[in-house]
Amino acid sequence: MNPFILALQARNLTVEIHHHSAFQIVLSNDTPFTSTISGILHERIHGFLIKPHVNHFCVAEKGTLNVLNIEPYSSIGLELASRFKENEDCIVFDSPIETNAFFQTPKNSMDVNNVIDALLSKLPSIDYDERVTKIVEYIKENYYKSDITPQTFADIVFLSPSRLASLFKQQTGSSLSKYLLWTRLRQAIYITLSDRDRTLTDIAYDTGFYDLPQLNKYMYEMFGMPPKALKYSSDLIQVY
Repeated sequence: MNPFILALQARNLTVEIHHHSAFQIVLSNDTPFTSTISGILHERIHGFLIKPHVNHFCVAEKGTLNVLNIEPYSSIGLELASRFKENEDCIVFDSPIETNAFFQTPKNSMDVNNVIDALLSKLPSIDYDERVTKIVEYIKENYYKSDITPQTFADIVFLSPSRLASLFKQQTGSSLSKYLLWTRLRQAIYITLSDRDRTLTDIAYDTGFYDLPQLNKYMYEMFGMPPKALKYSSDLIQVY
C-alpha cells in the first residue's frame, strides 16, 4: 500500500506565506535559497523538512527547488514525525552534506530521486487484513464516485461502519475519509500535471469532487496552493 508522495520541481520560485496539511521536504539541487519558517528567516539554505500546519514561504529566484509533499498519516509521514525533537517544527539543512546525512543518500548527490528511494526503503512490511486490502482496492477503482459513504465501505466487507473505521485506522494510520480524499487528490494532481489541456473543472468532476471550488479548497489545505498554480508553475517528478 503505497504512501502519497507528490514530488515537484519548481524554477524561479517565490511562494507567499502559507501552510498545509502535508509534511513537506524542500531541497535545492543547484543554488541556496531563502525561506521564512514560523517567522524565522533562514538564508542561503539547501533545504528543509517541516511538519504539517507550519507557516512558511520560500524565495528561490535563480535556482530550482524540489518539493516533496508527503501524506502525514502514511507510514513515511509517521516515520518523519519521529525525527523531530520536542517542540521542533522544522529541520533546516544548511549544506548538501547535511541533507545526505539526514536522508542517508549518496554523498555529494542532490538527486531528489535518491531521497524518494530512501524514504520508500523505510516502508514497513505489513500483512494487511484482507478486508482493508479490499477497501483499498475499491477506493483505487471507484475514487471518482461522489456518492461514496462510510456505509458503502461497510457493505463491501460486512462490518459495521465503526468497526471498519477502527480496523482501517489501526492498519493504515489513516481514516477512511482521509484515505479517500488523498486518493482523489493524487489522481487530480496527476491529471493536472500530465494532461495540460484538461480543464480544472473537468478534472474536479472526474476525480470525485463536487466542483472546482471544493478541489481548490482541499488542494490549498493540503499543499498550500490551488490547482491553477500547480498546473502552470510546476513540473511533475512523480506521484506515488
